[in-house]
Amino acid sequence: LNDNPSHYKITLSGTVKSPKINFDPPFLMLMPVPLDVKTETVINIIPQNYLRQSQIQVELPELELEDGDKIYPFSVQFPEGQDIVLSSDGTNKELICHIGFRSSRPVSLLGNMFFIDKEEN
Repeated sequence: LNDNPSHYKITLSGTVKSPKINFDPPFLMLMPVPLDVKTETVINIIPQNYLRQSQIQVELPELELEDGDKIYPFSVQFPEGQDIVLSSDGTNKELICHIGFRSSRPVSLLGNMFFIDKEEN
């Protein structure tokens, strides 16, 4: 460059990968249990393409009963934490999630749980 009028052309190319989360198993079916008895299962959350630390939050379904009462029969625990961390080899560590259900009233439902990162993905 240094006062040299020559032109230089640089071509760059790349691929953008959006962060995503996979689940193992991909869906959840809890077995019927007696009233006020907790049933629980464990899922693995598999984060991919997170280049910086994030944290998972969970939106649990609210259930409205016939009499108008609202309950939250599901519970979620992350025994090893909710942080998505980038390991030294460039991959993200899996998260363990315990999902529980308990209700003192008879219910049956099909619903969604939303797992959301800091960027609201």
